[in-house]
Amino acid sequence: MHEHLSPDEVAEWRPPWQRHEDGGQARSDTPADEPVDVTDEYARAVADVPAQAEPEPEPVQASSPVPEDVDLGAVLEAILMIAEEPLSEEFLSAVLERPRSQVRETLGRLSAEYTGDGRGFDLRRQAGGWRFYTRADFARYVERFVTDGASARLTKAALETLAVVAYRQPVTRGRISAIRGVNCDGVMRTLLARGLVEECGTDPDSTATLYRTTTLFLEKIGLDSVEQLPELAPFLPDDVTDIEEDEQR
Repeated sequence: MHEHLSPDEVAEWRPPWQRHEDGGQARSDTPADEPVDVTDEYARAVADVPAQAEPEPEPVQASSPVPEDVDLGAVLEAILMIAEEPLSEEFLSAVLERPRSQVRETLGRLSAEYTGDGRGFDLRRQAGGWRFYTRADFARYVERFVTDGASARLTKAALETLAVVAYRQPVTRGRISAIRGVNCDGVMRTLLARGLVEECGTDPDSTATLYRTTTLFLEKIGLDSVEQLPELAPFLPDDVTDIEEDEQR
């Protein structure tokens, strides 16, 4: 039973969290907008209130492994086809969430099948991982493809474009196309791949890429610098001045 309080005591009664720590009078110097300080006494008063259990977070769904009805060999082929470096069995096992032993067995089976079928490519374990390689039996044909592609003669269009770059450098693709009267994008890609021309900044007015000839170009034609290029005057038409004016317009 609680003791009966007198009217005066009832008037002076304050909740525990509004009393001074010494149990004296209620606070009177606290501004109305100041947050109330929760004391240890209030904490003890609410300690017996049972806390509601927080709901447990739902488990994060992990990525599912490759289903059993999907051909693991086909999946490995698709990945290795775009790999730029050998991929280890541990990495492939982690990505596909299949046992490492199963991945190793499948890779070995694929390699044996390619060899047995006489494929032009081979699947080999090298540098700690697996990757596709061209088969050594066909190396001479691959070498012929690479070297012939790099040493093939330039077409007439490529020679004309190269001459424009040599005499007008630095020059943009738009300027080259205007001089030749045809689009030069394909030919320029060929010259860039051959190492005969290169980028050399941008045009300050149009911000288009500028091109110039390379050192390899000078080596191929036997010159020390572009200043040694022969004069074009003997090869130009009589109305070259009109042509220049048309180009500027």
